[in-house]
Amino acid sequence: MNLSYWEIKSWLTNIDYTIVGSGIVGLNCALQLKQRFPKANILILEKGMLPQGASTKNAGFACFGSLSEILDDLKTHSEADVITLIKQRMDGLLLLRQTLSDQAIYYQQLGGYELFTKEDTQLFDTCLSKREAVNTLLKPIFKEDVFQIKENIFNFKNIQETYVFNPFEGQIDTGKMMEGLLQKVQSKGIKILNNILVESYVDQSESVQVKTNKLEFQTKNLIFTTNGFASQHISEEVKPARAQVLITKPIKNLHIKGTFHLDKGYYYFRNIDDRILFGGGRNLDFKAEETTEFAQTERIQNKLKDLLKTVILPKTDFEIDYSWSGIMGVGSTKKPIVKQLSDHVYCGVRLGGMGVAIGSLIGRDIVDLIE
Repeated sequence: MNLSYWEIKSWLTNIDYTIVGSGIVGLNCALQLKQRFPKANILILEKGMLPQGASTKNAGFACFGSLSEILDDLKTHSEADVITLIKQRMDGLLLLRQTLSDQAIYYQQLGGYELFTKEDTQLFDTCLSKREAVNTLLKPIFKEDVFQIKENIFNFKNIQETYVFNPFEGQIDTGKMMEGLLQKVQSKGIKILNNILVESYVDQSESVQVKTNKLEFQTKNLIFTTNGFASQHISEEVKPARAQVLITKPIKNLHIKGTFHLDKGYYYFRNIDDRILFGGGRNLDFKAEETTEFAQTERIQNKLKDLLKTVILPKTDFEIDYSWSGIMGVGSTKKPIVKQLSDHVYCGVRLGGMGVAIGSLIGRDIVDLIE
């Protein structure tokens, strides 16, 4: 790049912390750094025009896991680990709400519902039989029963006639959340450079040499918050997981209110602006969806439309307005990776599809590693 003296002096000199990724984790990390080190010079690099990955592309669920998801996690994690994960998600949501305010992110606690298809009788029976045990497990966190039973009040079709209801689940406006975080970060004097892709870095004795597609510079510390794209920069075990989403045009007198999970959370939908936002389906082809390519596939989009027609809106005419995809970071365990990688390099990645819930907390946890 043809940089002037002023550009180099103001943006690329004496940088204390460079954060790669301007998503939920990166922006919260920057805010926590500024709070702890008020005089620090902080730079955020973002490869996209807007924050890429999942931060501006998620469904806006303020959730911590449906009953079937929690039961699934208990098969591969200890009870103590599952409790820790859920507490992290609740603490992260509280931190996000405190950082920006409920009004700023359009937070609404309308509750969450888990639906079970007619064919899912075994899963449904398992969830009902283990509901009290999970409620007991979560009692120390919530102080009351989390999972309740409700009748099919929204008149969905081709499902079991009762839902599992969770009154603690909420929803946010993802765009408002990211706008709020970006405004807050910039108001603190933290700089953001967009359309900058980090290509390589070298941790030297006193600083890190960073090479990007546009420029090279030095920073005292480098922090990766790139989640689903982490494997492009670091060797930690993080796989990309694409999530496809669509949204309907406004529907007159839309009666559906809340957040909804179907098929162990692999499908999820909610109301927003008199529309239904519906996403998921990567379980139809895990391997194909293990990608960092932003795209939609006919197979998954058709399945989403079919479920809208046969289950969610069986008696309502609707049209699809937009479709998009986001890239999450997943692994063999749901535990996020917050780690010091070398003397001056850190990371906070692998959010497991729970970025809205734990992103703020992971940003803070990274800063807690720094002496």
